[in-house]
Amino acid sequence: MQISWIITVAMLNNPLRPPRPRLTGPIFLYGMIDVFGLSCVGIGASWFAAGKGAILTNFPASTAEAVACTVGGIVIMLWSVSRILREIAKQAPEMQVKYDRYIGAHHPDKKRPSPDDTPS
Repeated sequence: MQISWIITVAMLNNPLRPPRPRLTGPIFLYGMIDVFGLSCVGIGASWFAAGKGAILTNFPASTAEAVACTVGGIVIMLWSVSRILREIAKQAPEMQVKYDRYIGAHHPDKKRPSPDDTPS
């Protein structure tokens, strides 16, 4: 258990990997809501494939329930993904600094010129 935790932490903090956004509480929550929406799509769409509730017994029981479940799941997924993207966009300044540091260390030939380096 301890060794796998060390390996996982080492992989997440790998200096050769480009920086990634932080997983915050809201991003995790919206991700779980997205999983719920995906489940709704799967449950609703399974009725179209099997002609009856294939994942949950007796649900959906009709075409209307299957359509409502599928469309509702799609709406939930689109809403949660838009919220996830909004939360990630809030990290943009922090991510830009991390990315510039990564590029400077691993690809100095592709480093962006800083505003202080502009010729006068």
